[in-house]
Order: sequence, then structure tokens, then C-alpha cells
Amino acid sequence: MRTSFWTKLLDVVSPRCCVICGSRLSANEQVLCASCHLHLPLTHYERSPLDNPMARLFWGQFPVERAAALFFYEPQSGVSHLIYDMKYNGMSEIAEAMGQIVARQFLASGFFDGIEALVPMPITRLRQWHRGYNQSMEIARGVRSVTGLPIVSKAVSRTHFRQSQTTQHAWERLRNVDDAFLLKDADSIAGRHLLLIDDIVTTGATITACGQQLAKAPHVRISILSLGITKY
Repeated sequence: MRTSFWTKLLDVVSPRCCVICGSRLSANEQVLCASCHLHLPLTHYERSPLDNPMARLFWGQFPVERAAALFFYEPQSGVSHLIYDMKYNGMSEIAEAMGQIVARQFLASGFFDGIEALVPMPITRLRQWHRGYNQSMEIARGVRSVTGLPIVSKAVSRTHFRQSQTTQHAWERLRNVDDAFLLKDADSIAGRHLLLIDDIVTTGATITACGQQLAKAPHVRISILSLGITKY
């Protein structure tokens, strides 16, 4: 990746640091240093996207073509600090950079073959106002920059947010997202193969609730991509 003069100058004035280990990044590194990038706990689900532990979460819930996450997520791990900074510390650049990383990782496997549009997981207007951005949209922008696929952001909306899913059990997560999404523009996605993008998958309840709304559009096909999946 070519590095501009201004990037090099900014690295001298205000050095960028790896979001996992805190070491200084070189001019050619983004978000993660080479060592932390190398040691990401990769799932390799993109190699078997039709049948893997993530894809199985959605079997019988709504039709899913393929599903994969980049890494395994564990609380208090290095990648958990990355996700926390991305979602709660205003570091939207992490999301876009990680979108680029996952896209490059998945390209060689043919994961994006046949995908026609990217659909970032929507959040409520109030939550986006508080955070300043939607991290799933930023991830999608990173994926778009690598794949060239268009983003469809207004086909489905999130109607409410009751509370965080983080500390809830599986049945509580399902109840928490009941009727949380609404299909608003079926025509924009009808007949297309969509890639629904989220940051972390735990039980799959949120993606299921959103995917069920998307599946109401005629002849739509849905695949799923996330940065992480919780490792039990």
C-alpha cells in the first residue's frame, strides 16, 4: 500500500499505535501492527461458508447462502479491546480498516462471488447520534473499498433499541430484538444477493431479526459477514 507524504509526516508528529498491543505502527500499517495481524485468532470460516458453526446459527431461522467471521472473539482479549475502541471510543477508522482487512482475507476464497450489494446492520437514529456513526456501515465502507460492491443502507431500519445484548442470555437476546427491524424498501433489494454485515455475532439473534425482514423482499438471497464470532 502506497503511503503519502502527509501520512508519513503525521506519523512523526503524532505516531499511530496498534489498537491491540499499543506498539507504534509503521507508515504502511493500518490499525494493527504486523505481529498482531499475524496472530489474529482467525476462524477460516470463509473456506467453508456454507457449513460452519456460524452458518449453523441461522439454519431454520431464515435462508442463508453463506456466512463467515474473520476472527474468534473472547472477552478481555486483544480483539475485544479493538471492538470496544471501535464501538465506544469514537474510533470509526478501526471499523473501516478492519472492513478492508476482512475483505482482502476473504477474496481469495471466492466468498464474495455472486454478492451484489452490502447491507450494514442498521442502528437506531438515537444510537447513531450518540455514537456519531454506525460501526457496521464503516465496516461495509472498508469492504466496498476492496470489492467495489455497492452499499444499500435504507432497505431496512432499526425501529427500537431496548438494551445491550452483551450480558443477556440467548432467550433474552431473542426477546430484546423482537420487532426491532422493519423492511422499508423491498424494491431496492428484490432479486439481489445481499451481504449483511455486522461487527460481532454471539447467538445470532440480532442478525436473525434483521435477516428475517430482508427475506420478505421477493427473490432475495442473503449471506452474512462479521468481524468476529464469540468463542465459547
